[in-house]
Amino acid sequence: MKLQQLYTDLILEYNKDKTNKRNIEKPTIKEHGHNPSCGDDIDVEVKVENGVVTDLAYTGSGCAISQASTAMMAELLRDRDIKEARRLCELFLSMIRGDVTDDEKLEELEAATTLKDISKMPVRVKCATLGWHTLSIALEKIMAQLQEK
Repeated sequence: MKLQQLYTDLILEYNKDKTNKRNIEKPTIKEHGHNPSCGDDIDVEVKVENGVVTDLAYTGSGCAISQASTAMMAELLRDRDIKEARRLCELFLSMIRGDVTDDEKLEELEAATTLKDISKMPVRVKCATLGWHTLSIALEKIMAQLQEK
């Protein structure tokens, strides 16, 4: 199987999988993300307990890339502490910007590494990063709340 076909199949698989596309009961925070250039809309819900992301899900509509990328994100970051989740978000965004290209470093992103070539498709970058940017904002707000306590 060619790499391009594997990439396409994985995006389609994650786009169809609704495991992470749902609402969370009593989320710690809900953050909305919107991509005006293509109309993608995402709501990311996060539940944090004792500094750990115990649940992470999303709802909304958008292209297969935005939906698949956000599903990959939810799968990867659930059960991680906030600091680790933020680090992995930054690693993903650095990968998409083309700043980090070392496959060994990118292995941590698991399925999300399949999106690394999106950096070569500028029109799709915002699609792939929408959920990750939205989650980053949510995690920053959670960190600020924790520091106030």
